[in-house]
Amino acid sequence: MNRDTASLTRWASIRIPLNEAQILLAHVLAVPRGQLLLRPPITAAQEARFATLVDQRADGTPVQYLTGLAPFRTVHLSVGPGVFIPRPETEVMTGWALERLADVPHTPRVVELCAGSGAISLALAVEHPGAEQYAVELSPVAVEFADRNLAGTGVVVVSADMKDALPELNGTVDLVIANPPYIPWEVYESIPPEVRDHEPDLALFSGEDGLDAIRVVAGVAARLLRPGGWVAVEHAEVQDESAPAVFVGAGGYEQIRDVKDLNDRPRFVTARRGGQLAGWGA
Repeated sequence: MNRDTASLTRWASIRIPLNEAQILLAHVLAVPRGQLLLRPPITAAQEARFATLVDQRADGTPVQYLTGLAPFRTVHLSVGPGVFIPRPETEVMTGWALERLADVPHTPRVVELCAGSGAISLALAVEHPGAEQYAVELSPVAVEFADRNLAGTGVVVVSADMKDALPELNGTVDLVIANPPYIPWEVYESIPPEVRDHEPDLALFSGEDGLDAIRVVAGVAARLLRPGGWVAVEHAEVQDESAPAVFVGAGGYEQIRDVKDLNDRPRFVTARRGGQLAGWGA
């Protein structure tokens, strides 16, 4: 191969998308992607490393696992095998949460359930500093990534099953947010191999109808939230009726709504805990 950035990315684009080739080459060269146009010098070792990463990506390994980083709103997360890769779709729900936090007349208390790498918690901490935040995660591997990503933010990482987590906060939380697993096991074979074969099952699949974890979130949020507090939960596109129905069935919730993402697809359900919190508008 020719040791020139343009030539290398063109060669790689035969096997993987050009933008991914550029991301991988920028990673190998330790330069911003935009600086590839400056054609920094490339050593034989860097060229070999790039070729290896292209092979791995062509075999299905996610780009984020190869670079160890995943962008999310205004932040970057450390990720790797064993932790769910944050998606752009979740950024819309996080933006909704930031709007709710802006209306809280006191220091808000926030709990993220199924926190994974801590993407939502990190974005909230950076974009709405000063909140009291907790990130709950069951997977030991994901907890390690969350600890790393949330270090220095003040967010408390809790290694626990969400069903039993944070009983000391019962009835005091302003916002509960979660991107739980929601894929039905029955569609396992239809999931792209890149996702199915690399990302953790614990973060992807949730019972026969995909709603098992959402049901738990609805119950936990009802326990944690103060009257007037909000919950937001991501779901699959086809769960635009079934996910809100979980909150209807759980009881104790008001203003249950389903919200679309930037692609105009059903993406997350929001609900307000029954009762009224003085000074906090709907």
